[in-house]
Amino acid sequence: MKRTLETTTGEEGGVTPTVPSEVAGGATEAAGGAAQTSKKDRGVVVWADGCFDMFHHGHGNSLRQAKGLGDYLIVGVHSDAEILKNKGPPVMNEQERYAHVRSCKWVDEVYENAPYTTQVKVLDEVGAAFAAHGDDVVLGAEGVDTYHEVKAANRFKTYPRTKGVSTTEIVGRMLLMTRTHHSNLASDDDVRLALGSPDLKSVGERTAVMGFLPSSRTFHQFSGNTEPKKGDKIGYVSGSFDLFHPGHIAMLQEAKELCDFLIVGVLDDTAANNLKSGNWPVMNLNERVLSVLSCRYLDEVIIGCPSQVTLEFLERYNIDIVFYGSVVDPSYRPGKSLARFSQLPESKLHPLPSNKAITSSDIVSRIIKNRAAFAERNQKKVDREGKQETKVHT
Repeated sequence: MKRTLETTTGEEGGVTPTVPSEVAGGATEAAGGAAQTSKKDRGVVVWADGCFDMFHHGHGNSLRQAKGLGDYLIVGVHSDAEILKNKGPPVMNEQERYAHVRSCKWVDEVYENAPYTTQVKVLDEVGAAFAAHGDDVVLGAEGVDTYHEVKAANRFKTYPRTKGVSTTEIVGRMLLMTRTHHSNLASDDDVRLALGSPDLKSVGERTAVMGFLPSSRTFHQFSGNTEPKKGDKIGYVSGSFDLFHPGHIAMLQEAKELCDFLIVGVLDDTAANNLKSGNWPVMNLNERVLSVLSCRYLDEVIIGCPSQVTLEFLERYNIDIVFYGSVVDPSYRPGKSLARFSQLPESKLHPLPSNKAITSSDIVSRIIKNRAAFAERNQKKVDREGKQETKVHT
C-alpha cells in the first residue's frame, strides 16, 4: 500500500495538506518521460530519498554520487504532509518537487510519497540493494535517525555531503535579498536575523552560511560530453535561471523537443542583476550553472553568456533557433526581457508557451509571506541537531 496526499491549491501555487489516504499502488514513475527499464536489466539498484525542497546543486550532487554507487537510481520524494510533520512547511509543493527530481539527469525513477523514515520493505518493493545518503544525520520529528532501520539491516551507504549550500541557507538569502547575499559575504548573524532567530547559538553548523567553492572537477562531474552531430538543429535559450525551478525545467523540456541539441546560456551575476530590478540574483553564477547542468533537458551550457543575443553569436555556435519563455518574471525591468533579442530577425525566434507559470519571484514571495513558519522550521532543525550532538558527546 502506498499513501498518497490529497491537496488543495493555495496562493502562489502552494498547497494546503489534507488527510492522507491509503491507495493500492506503490509503483515508481520513470524519470524524463522514458519507459521503465526491466528489473532484470537494471543492474545494482540504489535508493535515495529526501524532501528535495527548492532543488539546488547540492541535491544534484547528492543524487549524482548516489547514482555512482550503482547502476540504477530510484529516488523517493516525501509528501507535503510528511515534511510538515517532521520538518515544517516546504517551500515547493509535492508536485513541483516530484517534477524537479524527475528532471535530474542522474535519476532513473521517482517514488512519490516516500516514507520519511526509510524502510527495508520499500527497498524490497522496488528492488533496491541499499539506500544511500550524505554523511550527515537526518532526524525525524521524534529525534530518531530516519535511516536507523536500513542501517540495522546493513543496507545503507554514505557519500560526502555537499558543503556550503542548503535549502535553509538559501531561504535566508531570500529573506535578506542584499547585494552581497550571493557573494559568500553574508554573515551568520545576517542569516539568523533573516530567519527570525535571535539566539546567537541557535544556528547549527549545517544551517549557517558556508561559502560554496566549486572546483573545475565539480563542473566536469556535472557536465556531459555531448557534441552536436552534423545536420543537428541547434537551439539556444538564455537567462539568469535563478532559483532553478519547474518553470525553467518546463521551458527547457519544450525547447529540447523542438531541436536536436540545446545550448543554455546562463547570465553572470552583473548581467542578471541588470535584467531584473532589486537585488537579484539570489544564487551566484556558479550555483546557477550547476543547477542548470543537473537537468536532463539540455546538452551544453555557456557560462556568463552575453546579455544581448546577436547574429554573430549565433554564427559562432552554429545556432539555428533561439527560444524564449512566454512567462515573464514580474521582477524584470520594463522592456528588458525581449530587448535582448532586438538584433535578431523574427525567423530566428521561437516563443515557448509554458504550462508552468511559476517564476523566481513567486518563490521569494512564498518565503516572505510565510516568514514566521519558515523561521520556526529552521529552529526545529537546529534544536534536533543540538540534541543529536548532545547524544554523541555523552
